[in-house]
Amino acid sequence: MRDGKQLLLDSRPFAREHRLTSWWCLLSTLAVFAGLHAVIVLAEPFWLRLAASVVAGLTMIRLFVIYHDYEHGTILKKSPVAAVIMTAWGLLTLNAPSIWRRSHDHHHKHNSKMYGASIGSFPMMTADQYRAATPGQRRLYGATRHPLVFVFGYLTVFLYGMSIRSFLSSPRQHADSALAIVIHILLVIGLGLLGIDLLVLCLLVPTALASMVGAYLFYAQHNFPDAHIQPHKEWDYATAAIRSSSYMKMSRVMEWFTANIGYHHVHHLNHHIPFYRLPAALAAMPELDAAGVTTLWPWDIVKCLRLKVWDGHEQRLMPYPSTKLWDAATRQEANTQSDHDLGGARNERI
Repeated sequence: MRDGKQLLLDSRPFAREHRLTSWWCLLSTLAVFAGLHAVIVLAEPFWLRLAASVVAGLTMIRLFVIYHDYEHGTILKKSPVAAVIMTAWGLLTLNAPSIWRRSHDHHHKHNSKMYGASIGSFPMMTADQYRAATPGQRRLYGATRHPLVFVFGYLTVFLYGMSIRSFLSSPRQHADSALAIVIHILLVIGLGLLGIDLLVLCLLVPTALASMVGAYLFYAQHNFPDAHIQPHKEWDYATAAIRSSSYMKMSRVMEWFTANIGYHHVHHLNHHIPFYRLPAALAAMPELDAAGVTTLWPWDIVKCLRLKVWDGHEQRLMPYPSTKLWDAATRQEANTQSDHDLGGARNERI
């Protein structure tokens, strides 16, 4: 059995781009996306237009993963044409290059560390931290991991998190986030003037669907029943890739729409492997079969969404722990301290 360092070395032959394959994947997917929008605009039966809108949303996921690989420097590196296409795609989909690159690079360097992994990922508390938190802190933490965050990912994750919040946090560094917001507003206004049906079917439905699925995929890639969170001092890159990143098994159709992002543990082992070579890399390294598996079936989605905090004692992700005994003990300690302070104050007055 190869160790993490050897697996990293053995993954290198797969970290080579086939330039023509990269261009084919990008241009053919853009052609499919454009064709679907032609159906939305020109077709007559509403059900056909709606179906095309839904498939366009799924195709957006594939285009986003291609954009994701480009931003990693994995495909189409140093191509001026690709730079224009990918930058435009990032701005049009509320994924401005500056914030995506900064937050996602941080995520890869700190994947599933107990401290430091929240940038570019969902925040993670330990069970003890959650119990010790104030009610307000618990509510805020719960809001960041609530299922509605994924349902409305268009607004919560991408419009607010990736665009508005990033710009407000650093206007100079993330000026392109403001540009993405402006472009999006102009798209909404322009399509709305052409027709509400075009606004809904060309923009809102595809973007909402792609954002919902994309946000959940990113969550479940590191929040699944077999995930392992490592203390900062014990953190190891290869171990985090294999034990803290999921292998999401999908049908061939969904593998196409998601551009093999389900092979996420392989991607985290070596993010320079192009998405179209991830299955071959997994087949060549059976040690990667040790990764935790999840799917997009409803019962697996429910299992992942129930995971809220890391229990360091049991070494597993778990639902919210009970806080009643902890709160009672905290109140008792506070009351004892209050009585002590009042007694001291009375003694001073005497």
